[in-house]
Amino acid sequence: MDPSQYPGGAPPAGAVGAVPGQGPPPQGQPYPQGPGAPANYGAMNPSETKGEAGKLPGGQAAPTPSAPSLNEMDNVGGYENVGFSDNCLPPPSYDESVQPPTERPEIKGVDVVNEDQAREALMMYVAEHCCYGKGAAETMKFTQLQPTNAFHYTLETFCESRSTAWAFEPFCGESLTPPANGPAPGPWDITPSPGPTMFQDGKMDLEVPHTASVKACHNCCASGWIQCNKCFGLGREQCTFCNGRGCSRQYIDGDWVDRSCTSCNGRGMRTCHRCHGCGRITCTLCDGKTRLKCYIKLTILWVNHVNDHIVERTELPDHLIREVTGHQAFQETAPRVFPVNHFPDPEINAASKRIVGSHAGAFPTERMLMQRHQVRIVPVTQAFFNWKEKDSDFFIYGFENKVFAPKYPQTCCWGCTIL
Repeated sequence: MDPSQYPGGAPPAGAVGAVPGQGPPPQGQPYPQGPGAPANYGAMNPSETKGEAGKLPGGQAAPTPSAPSLNEMDNVGGYENVGFSDNCLPPPSYDESVQPPTERPEIKGVDVVNEDQAREALMMYVAEHCCYGKGAAETMKFTQLQPTNAFHYTLETFCESRSTAWAFEPFCGESLTPPANGPAPGPWDITPSPGPTMFQDGKMDLEVPHTASVKACHNCCASGWIQCNKCFGLGREQCTFCNGRGCSRQYIDGDWVDRSCTSCNGRGMRTCHRCHGCGRITCTLCDGKTRLKCYIKLTILWVNHVNDHIVERTELPDHLIREVTGHQAFQETAPRVFPVNHFPDPEINAASKRIVGSHAGAFPTERMLMQRHQVRIVPVTQAFFNWKEKDSDFFIYGFENKVFAPKYPQTCCWGCTIL
């Protein structure tokens, strides 16, 4: 390996795998054992490398980088219980009182469709189905158009949760704010910038000020290099063309003949493509920098919790109401909304009271930032018709005049072609 690939042109004195006065060990030679060397460094027979990548001899998984001991981390006031996994923090207390609004807008209805609009909507619906004939839509006789309204109540509760954990990254010489420079602010005292977008999910990771320090990399013992997990430090791996045999059998002139493998020149092993024969690679944790910046990471998570209730009293499936637009009869946004109590349909009022009450205690580890609820009135028309002396019906719903017609009388499949 070229010495220029090492930091400073040569491996540091005492670094794992360095031979005094000579740099890295010769190709194929094992790495020395000794203080500071990882436990899995050492001699291996070439036969021991015949396994899957990332597996030690015997089928065991190769060791993976772990976090340093918590005893090595700084003691930061207010963060004594922080580990390396996210620790969810309860929000501070805040005023949860809800005051009823002094005035609410009047609820207005929506327009209904006529026969021409109903026929046009059905024609567009038929055009989207290759097996539907348009004759019925063109010639059917409407016997009744029965308009109704579907009501869609929605409550959104926008919440924020915070968690802390120790984190580390390669130290590149940047300036730090260690604990000695001042006390670290509390997790809920930090103001994120930019702030959240209301009623949209989001996530932000921040470094808690005055918690950073520099530690020697525990993964490579501050050498910047680790043993190659492909060849386990040998610098060579089993040839995949001959499966380590060094030769391959070929059928020549009516007989099987062993020929030397051209890929490994008959050795059964070849230079490891990952470490290029050196037996070690750049440390994946410190990126060869030998030191880590350790700090407490604050993770802020914004979640918009949504629940709804649909009142629709025809055979039209309720879920279709969510997919179309309607008239927004009512909307309120406040830190804590008061249940709807003035809507003409009592089922909506009861649903609002139930859903608002359920959200009040549903998120104990999150802080409620804002709530928004609304009621949409979606027009629904049940169209009754007669075609070829048979009575049937279909539905027109939403401002888009969508059609639901499972009983359309003119359907066929004989004209379909499966590509």
